[in-house]
Amino acid sequence: MTLNNYLTSMKMLVIGLFIFFGTATSVFAQDADTAISDLEFTEIGAETAPVDTVAAAPTSTEVKATKDSTATAVTAVTQEKAEDQSLIGIFITGFIGGLAALLMPCIFPMLPLTVSFFTKGSQSKGTAVSRAMFYGLSIIVIYVVLGLLVTVIFGADALNSLSTNGVFNFLFFVLLMIFAISFLGAFEITLPSSWVNKMDANSDKGGLAGLFFMAGTLALVSFSCTGPIIGTLLVQAATSGALLGPAIGMFGFSFALAIPFALFAMFPSWLSALPKSGGWLNSVKVVLGFLELALAMKFLSNVDLAYHWNWFDREIFLVLWIVIFGLMGLYLLGKLKFSHDSPVNFISIPRLMISIVVLSFTVYMIPGLWGAPLKSISAFLPPQGTQDFDLYTPTLTGGNGGTAAASNHSEGKHKYADIFHAPLNLNVFFDYDEGMAYAKKVGKPVMIDFTGHACVNCRKMEANVWPDKAVYSKLSNDYVIIQLYVDDKTELEESEKYKSTFSGKDVKTIGNKWSDVQASKFNSNSQPYYVLLGHDEKPLVSPTGANYNPEEYLQFLESGLTAFKNK
Repeated sequence: MTLNNYLTSMKMLVIGLFIFFGTATSVFAQDADTAISDLEFTEIGAETAPVDTVAAAPTSTEVKATKDSTATAVTAVTQEKAEDQSLIGIFITGFIGGLAALLMPCIFPMLPLTVSFFTKGSQSKGTAVSRAMFYGLSIIVIYVVLGLLVTVIFGADALNSLSTNGVFNFLFFVLLMIFAISFLGAFEITLPSSWVNKMDANSDKGGLAGLFFMAGTLALVSFSCTGPIIGTLLVQAATSGALLGPAIGMFGFSFALAIPFALFAMFPSWLSALPKSGGWLNSVKVVLGFLELALAMKFLSNVDLAYHWNWFDREIFLVLWIVIFGLMGLYLLGKLKFSHDSPVNFISIPRLMISIVVLSFTVYMIPGLWGAPLKSISAFLPPQGTQDFDLYTPTLTGGNGGTAAASNHSEGKHKYADIFHAPLNLNVFFDYDEGMAYAKKVGKPVMIDFTGHACVNCRKMEANVWPDKAVYSKLSNDYVIIQLYVDDKTELEESEKYKSTFSGKDVKTIGNKWSDVQASKFNSNSQPYYVLLGHDEKPLVSPTGANYNPEEYLQFLESGLTAFKNK
């Protein structure tokens, strides 16, 4: 294999790594994807709740109205930006996935053959370019339709709830494990040969219809390589809750896949610069298999948290990731081989550099076994409270209270404290009525945190924003925090079960109850969702979702405290 081939393969392996971290873009965008709902609900809340009387100074009606309208406008603009960023993130993730798919053994060798068909079968360069562009457009249409079908089949509401559904999360875990094992070489995922034969027969018709069926043939033939990438992308887009997420993700994927066909048809001489097919293609595939394996662990963690199995605590999760990425680093160094791998006679400098990056990331995670926050990947990890041996959290309080349960305080043990973990040793209540009663007793405002076990943005807020000294001080000293898990599967006592007057559904679990409270009281269904309440149980200021800027989040808390004091 030439040095040029190695350089190309190493660049593509980097792209493979970007796929994994790129999925964070779509996963972290979960709350932004529900920004449409938030925007609508915020406007309703502004009309139904007397926010005006507490959010502004009591000296002038005009001042109060101006402040309230300004807060609503700022919230609307923020949410609109979040929505745009979410879809852009999903598109970028899909685009990176499409670039990686180009390097799969099922597609890369077909690239020069397909482009040669256009250039040799056309009488002019213009005809070849137009045919290739239609071929690329057909690829885009096929995959975008696939993304739209996911939305149509599941529906907008279902997509929004997938990320917090334990059954779906377990199915996603199994699905990604199958994809990972396939990429590692155990077997190939293929579609029925009859489908491929029928599509290939239709591609011989000629004309535009023939080109469209030719694109369909590519999609079917390459499914063994692209299927796991497409499946992972659709899972991430669907669980983000965005209505157009699957379609946007498929557009980015197919756009990246279609570009080379049009470009090489326009500039056929570029084909000579492509590296030859070889063992490096399989290396890209195996690396993606390791990444799929790592990502699958996140979905299993979601299920473990929702059903309180307590099998998959933070340190167990980290041990698995350390082993997975450590093995990936050894594979890149040629120390780990599979039966279908080509022999690695020497390690090129680019491959060595990528190995260093992967192994450095592996070492970076090791301190997490003792409680290091690992902020760059905190959204993927189980909550810090599941850590059995945590040397980090006590440092937030000067070393005090590190060994005591965060839910045991002078007022006694909190309800549901046995099954939920209070973040950062904060005095957190897990029941709405209990928390409100305590707030009235101590004369403090309330911060309700509508959260979820599978909410990656919630974990990121708790790991990256709440530990900020000023924010932590406000949360610890000035507010009574009530965390309500909307995706918990614990059955309620028979006496607590009821039929929701808001949705008409039976409320049987803790998650059902708090989800109904969020929807009926605050007209929202996104997480995280932070609501600052006075003792009259009405919002002090406009609620907000995830905000990763500690200063802005601190301003949100201070504005609520000011409104509470002015009541």
